[in-house]
Amino acid sequence: MTIQYGPEDGPLDPGLDALVGERRRLLNLAYRLLGSLSEAEDVVQETYVRWYAMSRQRQEAVESVGGWLTTVATRICLNLLGSARARREQYVGQWIPEPLPGPAERFGAVADDPADRVTLDESVNMAFMVVLESMTPAERVVFVLHDVFRYAFAEVAEIVGRSPAACRQLASSARRRVREARPVSRPVPAGQAADVVRNFKRAWEAKDIGALIGLLDPAVTTVGDGGRHVSALPHPVVGGERVAHFLIELRRRVGDMTLLERTVNGRPGLILQQAGVTRVVYAFDVAGDRITHIWGVMNPEKLRPWTA
Repeated sequence: MTIQYGPEDGPLDPGLDALVGERRRLLNLAYRLLGSLSEAEDVVQETYVRWYAMSRQRQEAVESVGGWLTTVATRICLNLLGSARARREQYVGQWIPEPLPGPAERFGAVADDPADRVTLDESVNMAFMVVLESMTPAERVVFVLHDVFRYAFAEVAEIVGRSPAACRQLASSARRRVREARPVSRPVPAGQAADVVRNFKRAWEAKDIGALIGLLDPAVTTVGDGGRHVSALPHPVVGGERVAHFLIELRRRVGDMTLLERTVNGRPGLILQQAGVTRVVYAFDVAGDRITHIWGVMNPEKLRPWTA
């Protein structure tokens, strides 16, 4: 590889620009593979630690810095996914991927570091992240690398240590999971989804059960994630009327609360605050003019980016 050095100061860190430029992409990849922003950041850090642990000679022998970093980060994630699967089977209650704040919520409207920003597109919305959780570790890695990040199967095979044919089969199995969980439907524009969520917020604040039922799909599902730290729904609540009554009862029990509109995993969402502290982050899936899924994350370990 060709190493660029500073024009005046002599040799600098080999491939420094390339290294820095890869950080955002690695974070994007690791979050989609793990469903946890904190774990994704740890993976990226560990990847760079391994790079800098190599001798200068070994670094200069690397043909593609980006390829090397991607391979190392992916393999770390693959190892973590195996242990994470076991941990999540023992998780107290429902497990929901860590909700991802919009740039303004996470970094502040002024001090926003683009190198840390996870790109917000359809492959990071909560509905899609939940589908990824249903995949085996191998399916998830191959699917994300090929279908989301557009790596060729030959490249994916080299990264994960499988044959291209095996990777094609894994990707096909993963796509089948996506089709089964996410029936083909016309995507709802963000503006339209924001209107539905805003009307939902107003109806909930007003304790207007009729309006809530009108905004909820008859088969809507609500899932809560409190982990072992906060009391949450032990099982999903299903059905428009049942969910509406549950929300009204929750409003009564919580008492003083503030609902704020925020971007959650790239889509319109809400946060529930008490005394200025974020207690719950809500993500929504909207079809047409109705809400089909509500995910409420209240596990404080998953809310650190929202409460810092």
